[in-house]
Amino acid sequence: MMTSDPIADMLTRIRNANTAKHDTVDIPASKMKIAIANILVDEGYIKKYDLVEDGTVRTIHVTLKYGKDKNEKIITGLKRISKPGLRVYAGKEDLPKVLGGLGIAIISTNKGVVTDKKARELGVGGEVLAFVW
Repeated sequence: MMTSDPIADMLTRIRNANTAKHDTVDIPASKMKIAIANILVDEGYIKKYDLVEDGTVRTIHVTLKYGKDKNEKIITGLKRISKPGLRVYAGKEDLPKVLGGLGIAIISTNKGVVTDKKARELGVGGEVLAFVW
């Protein structure tokens, strides 16, 4: 199946699985999605992900993270910011802060896909892909 916005599809799959309290979710793989999954693991929003190759099909197998019980969600919100119909860019001076620094913004820069904190550290701007809190 071909989607017009694969990153939004990834975020929606994670959001839906989190709402339905599933342990894992499978997502078709791409370099950008793997970079986003890396950020989510590093920031502690998901437990881990595995790259599964079945012939020509590559899939990211994401293991979701919950609190003490499944009613306590680690990811309370995922929002796609830059869309194919309306790209959103931010310079190094006006990088967004999510919930006053409690969440993260995922930014695609010329130094790779990084969080807003890392982009400030590197002194670069880029395309604002998503907010996670």
